[in-house]
Amino acid sequence: MKRSSFAYPLLAATFGVAALGGVALAGLPGVEPGEDRPGGAATARVARDVRAFTHPSANLSLERRMEFRLGDAIFRKLWASSPSSTTASDGLGPLYNARSCQSCHLRDGRGRVPLPGETAVSLFLRLSVPPRDDAERARLASGEVPVLPEPTYGTQLQNAAVHGLTGEGRMVLTYAEETVELAGGETVSLRRPAYTVADLAYGPMAADVMISPRMAPPMIGLGLLEAIPEADILAGADPDDVDGDGISGRPNLLGVEKRLGRFGWKAGQPDVAAQSAHALAGDIGLSSPAVPFSHGDCTAAQTACLSAPTGDDPVAGVEVTQPVFDMLTFYTRHLAVPARPRAADADVLAGKAKFAEAGCAACHRPSFVTAADATDPELAGQRIYPYTDLLLHDMGPDLADDRPEARASGSEWRTPPLWGIGLTQQVSGRTEFLHDGRARSLTEAILWHGGEAAAARNRFIALTPEDRRLLVEFLRSL
Repeated sequence: MKRSSFAYPLLAATFGVAALGGVALAGLPGVEPGEDRPGGAATARVARDVRAFTHPSANLSLERRMEFRLGDAIFRKLWASSPSSTTASDGLGPLYNARSCQSCHLRDGRGRVPLPGETAVSLFLRLSVPPRDDAERARLASGEVPVLPEPTYGTQLQNAAVHGLTGEGRMVLTYAEETVELAGGETVSLRRPAYTVADLAYGPMAADVMISPRMAPPMIGLGLLEAIPEADILAGADPDDVDGDGISGRPNLLGVEKRLGRFGWKAGQPDVAAQSAHALAGDIGLSSPAVPFSHGDCTAAQTACLSAPTGDDPVAGVEVTQPVFDMLTFYTRHLAVPARPRAADADVLAGKAKFAEAGCAACHRPSFVTAADATDPELAGQRIYPYTDLLLHDMGPDLADDRPEARASGSEWRTPPLWGIGLTQQVSGRTEFLHDGRARSLTEAILWHGGEAAAARNRFIALTPEDRRLLVEFLRSL
């Protein structure tokens, strides 16, 4: 059953309860100790600029910082097709979406929606089909597979290919504008996206294909999220809404072993290593010890792709060997969350109160304490403020992609962390939010919330223009 202690110091701080360490400021909510350091001792006190997400955990030793820098080089590396004279960097594709991790996560930040005429890179399409018989239904129900691939195009549309092959197709994205009226006479225009695929190179897709757009999320704080004790996450679940608050978060339990999903828009991966390995395979077409498919997402119908040369190491038998993969994983675990210098500002604290009163914290849980025995000691025992419960929530029909993944339904999404969200413009150059980047502002992102979040959205709509401004100002401070 969902525990209510997530509100622990938030509600106390909201009302300035000094006994819990809050600092009452003329009736405004207080600041919790350490709230200006959302990543605990790993928080980076750096300029909130274009490089704000590129820094290592602040408590890494000099030796460990060297390991971080080596991983950074791998993250930035442009991979080449095989065969190549640069054998340490070949193995690209044969089908792919990007040539490097950095191409999707520019400066370790959020992806961007392609502008008209641009080729999509950090926004791509997941593909799958519904089960056709009892055997396929049993494979899905048991957790043996999370999805069933589209027979010709696999589980992801790759729009690029190595020399001699053709990319699978081209994502076509259009928008329809809709107006929402807010209290106080304000209006906001929302853009509703529609997706199709053009220029299919390998024949038609299945008539019942399920398509889901996915935008690359920011990379900061992943190791800290991985270090949260599983029991603390599961304690927040309330799948039957026993307490009647309208919030019924569920874990996405993965595989036959039912491992807790933490990463990906639908919590489809259990840890940083799995998330990294599947991204290497699906986005770049690189094999690793965890996902040893050297032809990436090629299917049996794509014979030329399957016969293309690979960059497999002659000893390891994969393109990204274990030592290289370990350096990359270390890097992704230790991208630091930037400090919050405005945590005690009066407007920010007033907005924090509105955030709590609207009910946003029911899913965007403010804080956790990471496990004392976390894999990396720098990430252990830290009070962190990610503003997520890492659980699945039904977000209603407007955000539904109608594509189940493992035990996540077609309308469920994992609560994304909010730390660093106020730096999106600085790091990425644009403000585009949600799983497909449809929201051009934080206000638009809130207005798309439905399902379990509909009540919180409606409270936001009903706020005065000034109170809405304060709530958004709080988000920008994160």
